[in-house]
Amino acid sequence: MQTVLENLSKQELLELISSRDEKIAYLEAQVAMYRRMQFGQRRERFEGDASQFQLPFEAAAKEVEEQHQEVKQKIDYVRRRPRHHGRAKLPEHLPVEEVEIHPEGDLSQMVCIGREVTEELECEPARFFIRRYIRYKYAAKDKESVVIGQLPERVIDKGIAGAGLLASILVDKYMDHLPLYRQKQRFAREGIQIASSTIEGWTKEALLKLEPLYEQLVFETKAKGYLQVDESPIKVLDSDKKGAAHTGWYWVYHAPLDKTVLFDYQPTRAAVGVKAMLDGFRGYLQTDGYAVYEKYGRKKEVTHLACWAHARREFERALENDKARAGKALTLIQLLYAVERKAKEEGLEAAAIKELRLSESLPVLNELGKWIFEEIKSTLPKSQIGKAMAYAYARWDALSAYLYDGSLHIDNNGVENAIRPLALGRKNYLFAGSHDAAKRAGMIYSFLAICKKHEVNPYQWLKHTLQNIMSINHKNIKDLLPQNFKNKANM
Repeated sequence: MQTVLENLSKQELLELISSRDEKIAYLEAQVAMYRRMQFGQRRERFEGDASQFQLPFEAAAKEVEEQHQEVKQKIDYVRRRPRHHGRAKLPEHLPVEEVEIHPEGDLSQMVCIGREVTEELECEPARFFIRRYIRYKYAAKDKESVVIGQLPERVIDKGIAGAGLLASILVDKYMDHLPLYRQKQRFAREGIQIASSTIEGWTKEALLKLEPLYEQLVFETKAKGYLQVDESPIKVLDSDKKGAAHTGWYWVYHAPLDKTVLFDYQPTRAAVGVKAMLDGFRGYLQTDGYAVYEKYGRKKEVTHLACWAHARREFERALENDKARAGKALTLIQLLYAVERKAKEEGLEAAAIKELRLSESLPVLNELGKWIFEEIKSTLPKSQIGKAMAYAYARWDALSAYLYDGSLHIDNNGVENAIRPLALGRKNYLFAGSHDAAKRAGMIYSFLAICKKHEVNPYQWLKHTLQNIMSINHKNIKDLLPQNFKNKANM
């Protein structure tokens, strides 16, 4: 051993020492975690810890918006049927077309004593029309100069598709999951014959116009101090094997405080896929148990948060294997979610949520941790209940870390909800035509997900953005992001 060390350079020795120091620190942290599971975690651990980050981060690119209430957490595991509360109220913002109906027969000798109003929601199919720009030319009387009306900015130069039509095509495909060939059929029903290659070209050109805005979103996402991350596969026709499809991956980054979403396409699920986004990250990182995330979670500048929804699913799978122990774990996890529901129903601020969790959730966590610590010793590792306990056992500190700040979430459901439209889209158009096409699709998925979280009409936002993105000052391009479009509309 001594001979081997003597042959190493100074730099190699320093790297070896650093590697061993990191391993020792990690093992010491693991031992400390197991002690906390056995004897319980103290409240002081989560109060005023100088090593923990405060949310929102001061280094954020813009002011962090107030966290809105999310969808009520489901504590029961069986979905209940919604109650019928009577006739739905019609939206007030829609135009009204009035149809007056008078009784039949001679009414000349009668007096109107009132009226009854009945309303129904109606719809007309999409209206296609031609917008014809007629630009007039004027010549000076001396015939030395000629002026002509300025043509407004167009999304596709010399193309026939307007911003509204392009916005409709993109929203129909990427939000409502209507493939382009079905949209072509719809055009044909209206007597509009458009080649498939033309519609595909329109789609590509419209997405290319969004690239600068997407780059701004990437920049702002990297500056966030709290991210939830998950990944989802997508089939891509680019492949080394003829006739085969390559499996690419969307790495999805959700910033819960700002309610922004970023779909980042990468050809691989390996660690290199998150390198550009996470190498410089500092703050709270919430993920599932994938090894790539675990590596980043061990960094000093990162506090790793695990997901209780994933831990709960493991115990749900174990119900058939060991109903008694799985049921006990699920009951305790249900109590944790009951605290979250209470905080949301009462509309508590972050500081009050943290206090509530320390008072009511921490005792439950300690009870569950001690129980797992004892029970795992008599559990078969390869059984489903053994796997469920091992999942929680190995990530106990990360599962408890949401107690550090009331702005943190108990699970990763926010990013999983953002991914669902992608899963629906895959069932309809099955694959992306190329790696570049998958990247472009990631851009529009990002913006449409933000529209959904901020309750922004995606068609109105996209039409406005396509009409203005080429002429807006580059310093103001973030004004076109969906969350800022909503703020502008409310002014």
